Amino acid sequence: MAEFFTLTFTFFILMNSFATIPIWVSLLKDLSPKRQYFVIVREMLVALIIFLLFYFLGDLLLDLLSTSQNAISISGGIILFIIALRMIFSPTNIETTEVAQEPFIVPLAIPIIAGPAMLAAIIIYSHKEFSKTIFISALLLAWLLSLIVLLCSPFFKKAMGKRGLKACESLMGFVLTLISFEMLLNGLHCFIRDLPC
Repeated sequence: MAEFFTLTFTFFILMNSFATIPIWVSLLKDLSPKRQYFVIVREMLVALIIFLLFYFLGDLLLDLLSTSQNAISISGGIILFIIALRMIFSPTNIETTEVAQEPFIVPLAIPIIAGPAMLAAIIIYSHKEFSKTIFISALLLAWLLSLIVLLCSPFFKKAMGKRGLKACESLMGFVLTLISFEMLLNGLHCFIRDLPC
């Protein structure tokens, strides 16, 4: 059960729905409320399809690269740590250019939700000792929570403001730092253990 909640929380943080609320609001502000909800659901479904493709095809990619489990864990910990530092210390760029047409796939589904960090995490965690049921369930729950946040984005932006959203992102970045260090230390431990005496 602990693994399930760890996975869910990590995926939810990496989707970074709270921090990207101003972008969604800005890009969709010229659409009717009903159309906004439709676009959010559609873009999130596209992102979910991409997540599942990376989960099921990630093994093929790593086999082609001949990557070891220890390398995945160590590099994954480093990548997540860098992402966490950016979440904590770098201000989120909430400004976005105007778009003449309704956004489709880019930039909402990719890369705002299905960004490099999230896709890398899916490949990394797919090689951990998680059952397929736990992994898929955690991914779906994190996706659903992010969807709910985005559907309520106008309310969150009004209630929390820019500073509140940034504070929320920083807090999530701190938690992600702890998770990334745990992954890195586990990878180093296994690497040292497997060294020839």
